[in-house]
Amino acid sequence: MIPNSFPDQAEMARLTAGMLLEIEAVHFNAREPFILASGLPSPTYIDCRKLISFPRIRSTLMDFLTVTVMREAGFEAFDNIAGGETAGIPFGALVAERLALPMTYVRKKPKGYGRDAQIEGVMREGERVLLVEDLTTDGGSKLKFVEAIRKTGATCGHTAVIFSYGIFPETESSLAAEGVKLHHLCTWWDVLAEARARGSFDPETLGEVETFLNDPRAWQEAHKRD
Repeated sequence: MIPNSFPDQAEMARLTAGMLLEIEAVHFNAREPFILASGLPSPTYIDCRKLISFPRIRSTLMDFLTVTVMREAGFEAFDNIAGGETAGIPFGALVAERLALPMTYVRKKPKGYGRDAQIEGVMREGERVLLVEDLTTDGGSKLKFVEAIRKTGATCGHTAVIFSYGIFPETESSLAAEGVKLHHLCTWWDVLAEARARGSFDPETLGEVETFLNDPRAWQEAHKRD
């Protein structure tokens, strides 16, 4: 069941950022940047998968995500909750439990054997599906999952994530162009503000992270490996 009273969105963003810092899901390293899946460098990295190992934080954030979706999309807006493979599956299940709705999950691509399924569970034509994932960067993977959902005859106009990078302007516009609304709890800006308030990292590191957040493409170009 969902509690009846929740903080406003700004306070939920601050609390979410604090919880991510508390469990050390946030990593800042400007001197030895992380290499992202794209092959580009970044002084920031976040691991939302760690949340599943912290029951109190996990439960609180799933309450936050559920109420955010209800506030922004509606209380009776969905018939099915789909988790994206793999990180979105546990969070999709937890949101589905709170909303008392069926849960499915979406593979990145069909299995390639057996039924060659890309959707696991029962998803029916005409159902309104909420796609749940752990985070989004530029929204590209979300659109692949949305395409798979829509192939079943279901609709998918909303995706919910715990964390959105919040630094790539094309993220929400590319999703919106495909008729998908993004819901999220916090961004890198929220994490940076809370990290400063807590003194979680040294000032030099936080300054470099802010430089990256203000112009990530330029920072990545300047720090690319040969």
